[in-house]
Order: sequence, then C-alpha cells, then structure tokens
Amino acid sequence: MWLCLIPNLLTYTVGGVERRIIEVSKRLRGKVDTRVYSGTKAGFNKVATIDGTVLVPCFSTDKFFPVDNWFFNISISRMYDAIKADVYEGHTVSGYRFLRTLRKRKAAKPFIQTIHGVLADEYIQSFKTISPTPRTRLSRVLMWHLSRIEMDSARNATLIVTVSKYSCRKIVQLYGVKEDKIRIVPNGVDPEKFKPSWNSEKIKHKIGIDNRQCVLFVGNLVPRKGLNFLIEAAKYVIRENSEVNFVIAGDGPLKNNLITYAKMQGVLGNFTFLGNVHEDVLPALYNCCDLVVLPSIQEGQGITLLEAQSTAKPVVAFNLGGVNEIVLNRKTGLLVKPDNYELAIAILDLLSDKSLREKMGKCGRKFVCENFTWDSCARKMLKVYCEASEIAGFHFN
Repeated sequence: MWLCLIPNLLTYTVGGVERRIIEVSKRLRGKVDTRVYSGTKAGFNKVATIDGTVLVPCFSTDKFFPVDNWFFNISISRMYDAIKADVYEGHTVSGYRFLRTLRKRKAAKPFIQTIHGVLADEYIQSFKTISPTPRTRLSRVLMWHLSRIEMDSARNATLIVTVSKYSCRKIVQLYGVKEDKIRIVPNGVDPEKFKPSWNSEKIKHKIGIDNRQCVLFVGNLVPRKGLNFLIEAAKYVIRENSEVNFVIAGDGPLKNNLITYAKMQGVLGNFTFLGNVHEDVLPALYNCCDLVVLPSIQEGQGITLLEAQSTAKPVVAFNLGGVNEIVLNRKTGLLVKPDNYELAIAILDLLSDKSLREKMGKCGRKFVCENFTWDSCARKMLKVYCEASEIAGFHFN
C-alpha cells in the first residue's frame, strides 16, 4: 500500500503531529510505503529521511501559519498528478486544496482527514483567555477561517480520524459530521524511550536547578496552552515554596509576552524558559522534574501527559477536553477546574508529598504502557487505511 501523508510540518519531528506521523510510519514499514509532503519551513528544503520515512518539501513560506499554509496548499494541489498513492491522509487543515482537486477530478481514491484538536472548539475556548492582545484577536479571526476549512475537509473526506472521544463529540457537534464516519485513534508514546531514569543530574545542573524542586511544562507557547494560569498559580506556590523552579520547554509567539507577564507578577526569577528542546533530550528533562503541568484550556488529548506518565511522573492538568481520557484523576495525576488557585493547590499537594508522587508515577507508567503506545496506534491506523480503501473500492492484502 502506498500512503501519502499531507501535514504542514513546523519542524522535522517536534510536536504532536510530527511525532505521530514519524512513529506510526516507522512501525508500519514493510506493510505501508509512506511519503510525507510538507512545507518548506524551519530549514526543511530538500528531501529527507527520518527513521525510514521519506519527507518531501513543497513550497510554502516561513511566515506565520495561515499564510504559510495557504502557499503550501497551492503547492501540494499543483503536484496532484505527480503524487501517486493508494491512500491520502491530511493532518489538521493541511491538504484541503489537494482534497478538493481529488474530488474535482472525481478520483476514486480514499482521503482520510486526521483532526488532532478541533479548530472550531479551539476558537470557542480562545475567548476564555484574559486580556487578549491585538495579535490574539487576529489569531481568533484566522482560527475561525481555518475552522471553516477544517469542517469542509471533514465533510468531504472518506473517513475522519481523531485522537479522543471528546474530539469526536466536538466534530459531530460543530462540523455536522455523522459519528459513524469518525474513527478514534489515540496518540501514543514509546515506553522504551520515555522511561524512569535516575541519571538526570547533568540536565538539572545545566539548566540551573540543582537541589531545587522542578515543575515542568512542555509544549508550544500559544494561547490555548494556558501558560497565564501557570504564571498566576506560581505566585501562590512560591509563597509556600520559594525554591521551586518552573521550567518551560517550548517556543512560540507568546514567549516574550509570557516573560513580561511573569516579571509583572514577580515570579520571573522562578521561571526558566528553555525554548525548543530536541526530542532526544526530552526523556532526561522529564526525569529531572518532580511533576509535569499542562494548563491547557483546550486539548484534544495531550502527548505531553502521556510522555510524563510513561516516565513515571505525576501530572497536573485542567479537567477538560480529552485530558481525562488519558489521566486517571487522583491515581496518575490531579485534574482540577480551570482556575489558577486550584492549579496552585494541586501543584503544592504533589510537591509536598514525595511518596504520593512516586505512587502516582508508578501507576501512570503502568496505565500508559497498557493503553497508549505507538505500536497500538499504528495497528489501529492500518485498519483505518484498509477500511478507507475498501470504501473507495480498493482492496489490499
């Protein structure tokens, strides 16, 4: 089976979409021949191979996403005749023009639309952020436009794949798609890569947190990740534990605003902004922390939470979206309502109880290893590819 994947990657392998594509493709090698077509961003401008998966650049720009994505979609649609595959899969709103060309040509080829986080839901939740900047207001307008494109692609795709029951419900509710067209295939984690280790002192020393408790956040610095809640919660935490350090691993358009806000709140001295961290360093980074926090106000699932639990670290997150499908409240972590004080109390409860952290960590690793691995994700995706092919009239062994 020849599979064409159409994501507009931000970087080679950093981020949930990229991680899923590489990990699933690697595990289906020998059964599915995969080609990934992506935009020319972040230095990606020539054909590359990662873990056996071929990545092909298509002209885009290296500007902000909507402009970049528009150019990418023009490029990929113009390459229609040159891209021969048995199954096509578009991620998020990448590939929508290719799908339109596919339907315009009346080609009997299956197209799978994979939705990681429902953009229409993200648009609605974005109004819960405080003090929106002009940039945030502009991003809302663009997000609404992109959500319309995502809805159109979902309605015209052969099948839809999404990562959680929550996202499935939102697709039905906000995009008017019948549930029997949607397949839920959760993200996973590699438990051999993300596992407990006690050799993390070098990392702690390098980022300047020797002998200090560490609260870790991993993710893009964008509005829906709710970092303003963490900064506000930090005020309460620091009053009780002045030595705790909040480590922020990730980059994004809000970085400078977040640094300024942390300074205004008087907590910047307890924050370390690492910027983007290479995924090879992530396992050690998880191991050097005491707990992982994800204060997202909208989350389809949350790979960070899977990686943290696989590394036997307890997690703290808001009880919304698809989060409660991958975190067992009070067993593998603490889920609280979206409130900075509630978030602070949960962080303090875990920081003050080492035995509880260890108990939750062990339970978390067992839970993730039994339910959320990339091996399982790959097996389920292969079934979806075969099912979509049969719907379109193709059959593969």
